[in-house]
Amino acid sequence: MTDALLLETRDDTTAAWWRQAAVYQIYPRSFADANGDGLGDIPGIVSRADYLQELGIDAVWLSPFYPSALADGGYDVADYRDVDPRLGTLDDFDDMVAALHDRGIRVVVDIVPNHSSDLHEWFQEALAAGRGSAARERYIFREGSGPDGSEPPTDWTAAFGGSAWERVEDGQWFLHSFAPEQPDLNWDHPEVREDFLTTLRFWSDRGVDGFRIDVAHMLTKDLSEPLPSTAELELLPHDGNHPLHDRDDVHEVYAEWRRVFNEYDPPRTAVAEAWVSTPERRAKYASAEGLGQAFNFDLLVADFDATQFRTIISDNLAQARTTGSSTTWVLSNHDVTRHATRYGLAPLAGRTGVKQGVEWVAAGGPGDQLDRELGLRRAHAATLLLLGLPGSTYLYQGEELGLQEVAEIGPDERQDPAFFRGAEFDGLGRDGCRVPLPWTASGSSFGFGAGDAHLPQPEWFAEHAVDVEESDPSSTLSLYREALRLRRELQTDESLEWIETGRADVLRFARPNGWQIVTNFGTEPFDLGTDAADVVLGTVVDGAVSGDSTVWIAPGLLG
Repeated sequence: MTDALLLETRDDTTAAWWRQAAVYQIYPRSFADANGDGLGDIPGIVSRADYLQELGIDAVWLSPFYPSALADGGYDVADYRDVDPRLGTLDDFDDMVAALHDRGIRVVVDIVPNHSSDLHEWFQEALAAGRGSAARERYIFREGSGPDGSEPPTDWTAAFGGSAWERVEDGQWFLHSFAPEQPDLNWDHPEVREDFLTTLRFWSDRGVDGFRIDVAHMLTKDLSEPLPSTAELELLPHDGNHPLHDRDDVHEVYAEWRRVFNEYDPPRTAVAEAWVSTPERRAKYASAEGLGQAFNFDLLVADFDATQFRTIISDNLAQARTTGSSTTWVLSNHDVTRHATRYGLAPLAGRTGVKQGVEWVAAGGPGDQLDRELGLRRAHAATLLLLGLPGSTYLYQGEELGLQEVAEIGPDERQDPAFFRGAEFDGLGRDGCRVPLPWTASGSSFGFGAGDAHLPQPEWFAEHAVDVEESDPSSTLSLYREALRLRRELQTDESLEWIETGRADVLRFARPNGWQIVTNFGTEPFDLGTDAADVVLGTVVDGAVSGDSTVWIAPGLLG
């Protein structure tokens, strides 16, 4: 089979490849370092293209690789239509797209439209131009409060902590919803809207298949005077008219984007990162007239619990049917504690952020607070359940190796602004899930590159290195490879039917072709009876599914 045919035959309908895709998120600076400078880069991804093919994924999603001062791990973008020179060149990017496409792997890139870097040429022009200039209209500048304007315009707090306003030399203040190095763009400005359409075409013309939209719910804002206080904002409903979040008019932006996506054959895809209040609000981002798909993050804040999983699965499949989209499943990403760690900690009743689990690990030490074996076993079970669900599944680099969160990072080694600015929702910040991958059991950076890695790797990474796991048929990597291979063979229509098990801690469902998934969230074995003979993935002991594990049943479905 030729490379071109391979790309086209991965899915029954090429334009709908994304609906049940297995997408692998690459955090480029921590994936593979080809030039030995400590940062992962685009040539490093090319060097591992065979690994990605052998894993069996349908697409990769690249976190930002654009020129950036790394004030927020690359989410402070200085130029939306170039590659950070530390990570490579546009030619390197083209080589990567070709290498992945040749292996039947599509490419999704991150777009960060709410804010730019303060080093972006527009913001530098705004600083130089001064008060009342046209250049400042592309951002959100305001006069300060108080008799001399020396106080911020409002008492709003940024997501990473501290004031959401930063003062510039001439006395005005600009809005930054995240770090001060990330000034918010003004999406009422026609030049901002037009420039992002140019950016979408730029990457689509280079062969990019889709886009992940960072904080898609925050672009448009109503900043009519007088600006409300934090207390006043908290009293306002999130009904599409909130001044700052999830406004109905943001979908005018995405309708424009959809028209650009549809200029291509097949149409480019998009998925929204939209933290919104209800499934109905999220559905607006997943509409066919808009981005087409939106992340559901419900499992990121759920315990390893059968009732929670079933409710979340049922609700999101119902929502997908309403929108005509497909849902997304995700257990780990670059912003949250790795699920192998979350599931090895005691449930945190009423927790408001998944990072609290890392605080436990750091405070008591992994040996005191974290059951690594239990966490990994549950992570395997949850992942196998997700890969059996209709919809697309997003995997985060390193989870296929069974990596835990890295808590052993000193304050002087951390990089995340959420840590330094004291953002409560992030606890110790997000560096622990962004540590560079171990490719070999030896070497100064476990094969990540020729020198030290930009974040410290713990010694226990050696046992999870790719060269160790790929030769071990019982490893996490072997499990992922086999699960993704079988998933491709067994994939069927986007529906499921629950099968009652008689136990509240055991979930069982069937896909339309007879493929079944059974997950035992409890501790007591669950007897499969005669179905045990048809298990194709997972382990049965004396005809039963052990606690904290998942099996796949495929009667007569495999050749």
